[in-house]
Amino acid sequence: MRLVLLYLCIICHGMATVDGARTNVSGGKPKSSGTFNVKEYGARGNGRSDDTKAFLAAWDAACKSSGQVKILIPSGTYFLNPIEFNGPCRDVQSLKFQMQGTLRATTDLRKYGNGKGWVEFRHVDGLTVTGGGTFDGQGAVSWPFNKCPKDKNCKVLPTSVKFVNTKDTVVRGITSLNSKFFHMALLGCHNFKGSGITISAPGTSPNTDGIHLEGSTGVTISGSKVATGDDCISIGQGNSLVTISGITCGPGHGISVGSLGRYNDEEDVKNVIVKDSTFQGTTNGVRIKTWANSPAITKVQNMTFDNLVMKNVDYPIVIDQTYCPFAKCDNSRASRVKLSDIHFKNIRGTTKRPEAVILRCSKGTPCQKLSLHNINLKNIGFGGTLSTCLNAKAEYSGNIFPPPCQ
Repeated sequence: MRLVLLYLCIICHGMATVDGARTNVSGGKPKSSGTFNVKEYGARGNGRSDDTKAFLAAWDAACKSSGQVKILIPSGTYFLNPIEFNGPCRDVQSLKFQMQGTLRATTDLRKYGNGKGWVEFRHVDGLTVTGGGTFDGQGAVSWPFNKCPKDKNCKVLPTSVKFVNTKDTVVRGITSLNSKFFHMALLGCHNFKGSGITISAPGTSPNTDGIHLEGSTGVTISGSKVATGDDCISIGQGNSLVTISGITCGPGHGISVGSLGRYNDEEDVKNVIVKDSTFQGTTNGVRIKTWANSPAITKVQNMTFDNLVMKNVDYPIVIDQTYCPFAKCDNSRASRVKLSDIHFKNIRGTTKRPEAVILRCSKGTPCQKLSLHNINLKNIGFGGTLSTCLNAKAEYSGNIFPPPCQ
């Protein structure tokens, strides 16, 4: 699912005092550094009062300050309408968003503009989001309105947390609960480090991807638990230098590269590593998916999937260049997304279906430099274990089970 990106740089601006809070927001000498507690700006944290203006006032004051800055969200539950935390914060060396409480999203979909998220961090450098708090998207109310699994022209529901055009971002030790759509999206980000992230939604929740990447470079995601109704992590178009490790994924659809090739202006995806992770009861393990009849030529290069454990996974290893999530798609032309240097290594465990390895490459641009090394996957259901291939010539080494395609 490709998000519509709105790169609008809204410079931090002065706001009036909220609910009798302190008045060092517009005018006067900005605070040089220190802690900006949202409660000092009028936030109540009772789960019912709208705390949006108080959060914006605290952000505005912090963004106008200098040095090392912390925005503190103490324990409590803070009700928020859609909110944008905008930079650049020119004199701030580092900005910590210390979230100890729970942020709770409005369920009124009329509050969200088309393509907008709930909490967005935009054009900020040196941001750290941490503190053990929770983003509660309250998505269950909205899931029945999601028509995207059946309608390719659907209206996209809001993503819980977006990072747009940020640099040197750290997200550590936070939780995202029951997003309406994607839990977290990285759009046009550089040097992003995520660790200790917990993402949770029911396996039946539609399009609740855990972390979605698009147009980003230098991304590391490690030591995190993702349980959701769609891809645990989805790597979309235009990403490079991505390392994913130590992920516990399930329920969900696994870790996916794609879908790719649906739009004309997509950029290449390259230099991706997925390693040292476990998949529990997921639909897929690791998957590359591209649309047939793709309008433009895109390259997917240099990908390694290494040291992965599959536990009762339907389809552990998948390349699908005929991807179609709808009842009917135009397959009159083969996918023009070019896959090369794709390596599956040291992948082991159990499957619930016979097809443990599926290599379905494009007839027009068959996969190149595709290899499998030390694969050991056994079906615990009926029908044995097998590999299926289409337009795929792979190199095999080490111990291989199921046997290679004939």
